[in-house]
Amino acid sequence: MRKICFIFFILLVTNISLLKEGHCITIAEEEEIAREFTKAALQHVNVIKDTLIVNYVNEVGKKILAEFPPQPFTYRFSVIKEDAYNAFAAPAGNIFINTGLIEAMDSEEELAGILAHEIAHAACRHISQKIESSSKIGLATFAGLAAGIFLGIGGADAAAANAVSMSAVAAGQSLSLAYSREHERQADQLGLKYLNKAGYSGAGSLSILKKIRNKQWFGSDVIPTYITTHPALEERIGYISAWIDTQENREQGNRAQQDSGFRRAHSRILALYTDENIALKRLEAEFKKNPEDATANYGYGLILSKTGKREQAIFHFKKALEKRMFDSYILKDLGIAYFSDGRYAEALKTLEGSVSMESEDPEGMFFLGRTQMEMKKFEAAVATFKDLTEKHPNYKQAFYYLGEACGRQDNLEDAHYYLGIYYNDRKDFKNAGFHLEKALTYTKDQGRKLKIEEMLKHLKMERKQSEEELKKKSPTGQLNFFAL
Repeated sequence: MRKICFIFFILLVTNISLLKEGHCITIAEEEEIAREFTKAALQHVNVIKDTLIVNYVNEVGKKILAEFPPQPFTYRFSVIKEDAYNAFAAPAGNIFINTGLIEAMDSEEELAGILAHEIAHAACRHISQKIESSSKIGLATFAGLAAGIFLGIGGADAAAANAVSMSAVAAGQSLSLAYSREHERQADQLGLKYLNKAGYSGAGSLSILKKIRNKQWFGSDVIPTYITTHPALEERIGYISAWIDTQENREQGNRAQQDSGFRRAHSRILALYTDENIALKRLEAEFKKNPEDATANYGYGLILSKTGKREQAIFHFKKALEKRMFDSYILKDLGIAYFSDGRYAEALKTLEGSVSMESEDPEGMFFLGRTQMEMKKFEAAVATFKDLTEKHPNYKQAFYYLGEACGRQDNLEDAHYYLGIYYNDRKDFKNAGFHLEKALTYTKDQGRKLKIEEMLKHLKMERKQSEEELKKKSPTGQLNFFAL
């Protein structure tokens, strides 16, 4: 996380057009910064692409957003695989939340409380205000101020953050201009208002903030990152508590439905994206507490499958399906367990059922294609992987197996072409070049030929750029910024 925020700082200070005296950031400029920020984020942090989790978090976020006035941005909600308690609003309506913070939650209302607060920061354009106010001071001061803010977000050690912050103060600018108490109060006021309109109580906001506050009692070395980016936590807890007593509309949404969606996503985060031993103990305890509950069986099945206990996992997935026979995700994970156990006929039937119910889930399509390959159904596998790559071009593993499946059919042109795409994405210049050159010799299609030639051209440029970056490295392996 430290890397992503330092990169964002570099993007800001190098965008000279935003640093001119009196210049205000337009919506288009903020969206441009957001695109660069997201591009850098994907290179340096693990943004989860799990369909169930991503869809669920976006559903909750958009439910709250629907109550806000029309927004200038298209909001996106992303989950980062990171244990630290953190959530933040990046430019242009890009909201990020860590798995560690979701793991600490017990209800959808807690998740909604965090998301509503971050949506409010974005809707008030607090980030753009920070950049605008910084543009009215000197570049050196702005650089120190931005580094202090964003290194803090990244969890940099206190000494480093304080050093850059002091340089800003010495240059004549107070750090209190960044994410001030006023910004936090405004985000709470606005967030609670629309949170309540969306059918949530403020109790979730209050309980998750108390959990974040309690986390720091374990020692200063584990102070949650959220506290460093969202100041005045005690003041916020007091304000929200008073708001609940005096302002809250008591007519809330369907709590049972909220908790059902939350528990399923929460179990998946716990089983697949946290420490295995901790997850096994917690999910086993949840199952023993509720042995007939579908979500308890599903979560326990996930961690059992992950730890190689597939026979037990299959039993619990089947038990979960007894209660939710039309749940495509439970069916998919049962199919994956069958596949991992070498039971391909059962995997094929189960995964075909899952994909027929949820045709947009890339993981289900991926394992269906792999199962078809294991059963030597190469024509069907090619069709499945082609459908997957067309619907989800960022699901890069599919290109490898699509190339393999084409090769099994002696379709060498497509085999080399898709393998070239796969290796090109992995920055494996040697293998990418080999396969793309081979594809070029086989293809008769002029459109594809031009596309391959363009890819080879970019590949050559990227290889050259990579070699130049290596030369700029210092003997310690760190980038030498003086060489940039």
